[in-house]
Amino acid sequence: MASYTREQRLRACELYERLDRSATAVVRELGYPASRHSVRAWYRRYALERYGGVPGRVAPARVPAPAGGYPEGLRRAAVEHFLTHGRCVQRTCRCLGYPSPGTLRKWVDRADPSRRVPAAGGVPVAPAAGSVRGLEGRDPGGLEEPTMDDVTGRAVRAGAADAARTGGAGGPAAKAAGKPAGKAAGKPAAKAAGKTAAKAAGKPAGKAAGKASGKPAARAGEAVSAADVEELLRVIASLREQADSLRREADELRGETESLRDEAESLRGKARERCRELRDLEIDLEIRRGTIELLGKEPGADPDNLSNRERSLLADRVAERTGEPVGSLLARVGVARSTYYYHRRVRELPDRDGPLLDEIRDVFEASGRRYGYRRVWAALRLRGTVVSARRVMRLMTGNGLVPPFKSSRRYSSYKGELSDAPANIVNRDFHADAPNRLWVTDITEFSIPAGKVYLSPVIDCYDGMPVAWTIGTSPNSSLSNGMLRKACAALKPGERPVIHSDRGCHYRWDGWISICEENGLVRSMSAKGCSPDNAAAEGFFGRLKQEFFHKRSFAGVSLREFIRRLDEYMTWYRDERIKTEFGTSITARRRELGLMA
Repeated sequence: MASYTREQRLRACELYERLDRSATAVVRELGYPASRHSVRAWYRRYALERYGGVPGRVAPARVPAPAGGYPEGLRRAAVEHFLTHGRCVQRTCRCLGYPSPGTLRKWVDRADPSRRVPAAGGVPVAPAAGSVRGLEGRDPGGLEEPTMDDVTGRAVRAGAADAARTGGAGGPAAKAAGKPAGKAAGKPAAKAAGKTAAKAAGKPAGKAAGKASGKPAARAGEAVSAADVEELLRVIASLREQADSLRREADELRGETESLRDEAESLRGKARERCRELRDLEIDLEIRRGTIELLGKEPGADPDNLSNRERSLLADRVAERTGEPVGSLLARVGVARSTYYYHRRVRELPDRDGPLLDEIRDVFEASGRRYGYRRVWAALRLRGTVVSARRVMRLMTGNGLVPPFKSSRRYSSYKGELSDAPANIVNRDFHADAPNRLWVTDITEFSIPAGKVYLSPVIDCYDGMPVAWTIGTSPNSSLSNGMLRKACAALKPGERPVIHSDRGCHYRWDGWISICEENGLVRSMSAKGCSPDNAAAEGFFGRLKQEFFHKRSFAGVSLREFIRRLDEYMTWYRDERIKTEFGTSITARRRELGLMA
C-alpha cells in the first residue's frame, strides 16, 4: 500500500475543497491516491483539525440572467472558475449560481476554442492527448448505460456531421469516436480490462483505429474513408466483446454478493436469537435471586411458594434490575395483571401495622430477642397498647421476630451413689402456696469458644423467682454450697423450705448436708436418671438457654465477660421479665402482694 507525505495529503485536501469536494476530480488532477475514499478520509481528519468537524455545504443563491445578458466581468469570472476548478461545467454553475450549463459552454468556446466543452450526451472536441479532462462536465454515474448500437450510431453520425460541415473534408475520425469507449460501456475501461483497455478507451477512437490499421489517423481537411469507418467498427466490436465479458463477470459477482448477503442475514438472525435466549436466562436468574431474598435459602425457596403480594414485589425488583417492562414479567413470576396492580395500590396506602410493628420490635429487642409473642403481647398491654395476641403473632412471624431455639447436650453431675439418698418428698408436685416453701436446684453448663461456665441457681416454686445463684468455671462444691448459703441468708425466721435436687454428687457431699442441717432445710431427691422428677429446675434452664444462649454467637467473648452477661440476665429475669401467668414481672407482683419491700 502506497504511503503519502503530509504535504501530499494537505495538497489533496486543499484541492478537494477548491473542487467543491469532488474526490474523483482530485484523483484525476493529482494522479493519487488510488481510491477516492482515501481523499475523503484525509479531508475528514483535515477538517477536524482545522474546523473542529466537516463544515456543511451551503448552496449559493441562484443568480438570475439579466435582461441584457451577464456583464463581461461575470463571464470572465465564470470562465476563470471553470479553468481553475477542474474544468467541470456543473461544478462551476453550482458554485457560482450562474449561468446555465449551455451558456457556460458557449462562454468557454468563445474564450478559448481549443478548450471547447462538449454538451451533455455529445462528443468531446479536441481533448488533450492522454487526458480525460474534456469529459469533466459530464456525470457518468448519472447517465443510463448505453448499448453498443448506440455507441456505433453516435460515432458514425458524428463523423458524417463533421464531414458535412467541412464540405466533404470532415474532421478527423477522432471527432467521430472521441468519446472513450470505457465510458460508453458504463464503466471505466481502466478498471475493467487493465492497462490495455484503459489506453484504448482513454484515447480518441480515431487514433486507436489508425494504430490498429497501421496507417496514420485522418488529419483535418482529409475525407473519412470507408476503410477508416470499417476499422472503427472493428475496434467498437472488440470493445463490445470486452464489455460483454465484463458484464458477465459483474453478473457473477452480483450472484456471489447476493449469496453472501443472504448468509450474513441468516447469521444476524441467529445472533439475535442467541441474544434473546441470553436475555431470558438473565431474567430467570434475577427471578431466582429475588425469590431467595423473599423466602431465604431454605429448600422451600421456590417461586411456586410465593404469595401474590410477594410475586408483585418480585416483579418490581426484577424490572428494576433488568430494565424490562413490568408487564412482560408478570407471566414469568406467575401473577395476573389485575392482581399485580391491586397489590401495587395496596403498597402505596399507609401501612396500618407499621406503628404497632415498631412497638413490637422495641419490646422484642429490649428483651434481648428472648420474648415469644405471648410475652410481647403482655408487654404491650402493660404499655397501654390493646391488641389481639394473634395479630402480634402474625406480625412477629411475618417479620422474623422469632426467638432462637435449639436443644443442646445436657450437663450431668451424677457420680454414683455416694451416700444414702433422701426420699422424693416433692413427687413432681411443684406447687407452693407461699414463698420459701419449696425450692428446686440444679447445675447447668454453658460451652463457649473461650471455655465452659457453670450456673447453680435456687428457684422458688411459689412464683419461679431465682432466690440466689452462683456462676463459676468449675462445677465444684464451692459453686453449689455458696449458692445455698446465699439463699438461706434471705430466709425469714421460722421459714424451713424443702430443697429438692437431682442425685448429683454436689448434693450428697458433707458440706451440702451440713448447710441444710444448720438452716433447717428438708432435703428431697429425684429418682436416679429421672429428669421429670426435677422438671421445675429443668424448665427454668430451658427458658434460660432459649432466651440467652442458643443460636447466639459468643466468639471473642471472654469467660469473665460471659459471666457478667449471664449474671445480668439472671437479674433481668428476676426483676423485669414478664411472666405470662401474672402479666408482669415476678418482683413487681411480689411487691403488689406486699411480699417484698
